[in-house]
Amino acid sequence: MVPEQIVIFKKKVLNMISSKTSFIALIGNPVSHSLSPIMQNAALQYLGLDLIYIAIPCKNEDLELVLNSLKKINCKGLNITIPHKEKVFNLCSEISPIARKLKAINTLKLNSEKEWSGTNTDVEGFIYPLKTLNLTKKQSIVLGSGGAARSVIQGLINLNLSSISVVSRNKSSLDELIKNFENQIELQGLLNNDNQVQNLIEEADLIVNTTPVGMKTAKHEMNELPYGETFWRSLSSKTIVYDLIYNPAPTHLLKFSGNKGCMTIDGLQMLVAQGLKSLSFWTNGLEVPFHIMNNALKNYLSNK
Repeated sequence: MVPEQIVIFKKKVLNMISSKTSFIALIGNPVSHSLSPIMQNAALQYLGLDLIYIAIPCKNEDLELVLNSLKKINCKGLNITIPHKEKVFNLCSEISPIARKLKAINTLKLNSEKEWSGTNTDVEGFIYPLKTLNLTKKQSIVLGSGGAARSVIQGLINLNLSSISVVSRNKSSLDELIKNFENQIELQGLLNNDNQVQNLIEEADLIVNTTPVGMKTAKHEMNELPYGETFWRSLSSKTIVYDLIYNPAPTHLLKFSGNKGCMTIDGLQMLVAQGLKSLSFWTNGLEVPFHIMNNALKNYLSNK
């Protein structure tokens, strides 16, 4: 998209706003880096809805006040991001089974009683780029044992992979994660310096990075690989490497894996797909072509 087109696009969005316009918001802290407003506003414009999508920074101590206030004005739905995905449970009157299972909520809408109904669209977002690949009975490794790893593991279970191994630096969060899924699947948990890891990497059909290593922020060095260079020495060209990070694109991990001959997937597709599911939830099933939101993000990022 050339600069003139960007100006026209912004004018079109602004022209849609009137005294009757309602809004959807992203609630988190921080939210200034989020790409959700870019893709969601492109989708809302495509659908011709009198809605806009904004980002609202919200501190922990203000969460209840903010959510109760938004119930009383023209807010039609919310996305919830770090650090509120678990805390928001106590503020919902309805919670979907998948959100309960993952112990995390990322999408809210008001029900007929004007109370918040919560769900989670991260699993659907994660598996979107994997659906066309035949991963049934294949072997996978998940890197990291935080909140994102839960959605990834549930997605891999849904795709019927034969084995899921989780590699982490943190033994306590690793043990808790394994316990969370004990009724569904037997996960193999290993610390990143375990000698068995190299054999697993060599045999893996799919490796998913849920750690923040490689992310474009002030805190992280972008040219690092999760768990260091030697951790990846046995990576095979037959392995699919999926990095949930989408900025920078590609990450150092995906460049490294691509140079080894691996198929690579970045986190942009997951971001768009979970956003599509959220929008469908807010609008009672309306569908938006994936490419509308995906192209909006690609155009935005290419002009940054």
